Amino acid sequence: SFTEWELMEWSEQQAVFNFLYDSVTLTVVFGPPVDGEFFAAHPSRSIISLDFESFLDEEQAPPSSCLVQKLIFQFIESRGSWQEKCPTLRYLPQALFDISLVVNRCKILGEELEFLQRWGAKFHLLETDIKGTEVKLLFSSSVAFAKFELTLALSHDYPSAVLPFRVQTHIGNIGEKEIAAVLSRVPAGHHYLQRTVTSIHQNLLQGPR
Repeated sequence: SFTEWELMEWSEQQAVFNFLYDSVTLTVVFGPPVDGEFFAAHPSRSIISLDFESFLDEEQAPPSSCLVQKLIFQFIESRGSWQEKCPTLRYLPQALFDISLVVNRCKILGEELEFLQRWGAKFHLLETDIKGTEVKLLFSSSVAFAKFELTLALSHDYPSAVLPFRVQTHIGNIGEKEIAAVLSRVPAGHHYLQRTVTSIHQNLLQGPR
């Protein structure tokens, strides 16, 4: 199985894990040993707390990194009390796996956003603008006589769920109905955002409608 964490410290008192280029830190504070439970051939320990902290410099970081960070912490908060789910060391590998899965998916999303910002023109994509957890995509095609803005709302379960969207038409007749028809044929999954953009480009922006 893949891991997205790096162990920074393991002592009698605590363990510290880093994720995502050291921008997210998890500190696990240990309590007394647990009778009859073993972990890695040693008596297991109870866990008093699991604390997540962000070390991303939001002033300096690119918007795609800020979005990724927001989604990861959205996931962390959505799970409620981590200590209840992870009362002893025996539960820690599963917790690390769950976090790794979301970090991995969000990291790929960040790469997709950077790809679109760099190569968007190939898909008649003028602008990829990130605000909070929303992405605004401004498409413009002279051959299709169309200019419109597609706003996608992202969440931590990306890319496994269909993305809520809204459309603002500037020029031409491509609106919600046309976009919905294209998006309904794009299955969720790996590189969902990139495939959505490619599909809009192929189906709507190649010629006059």
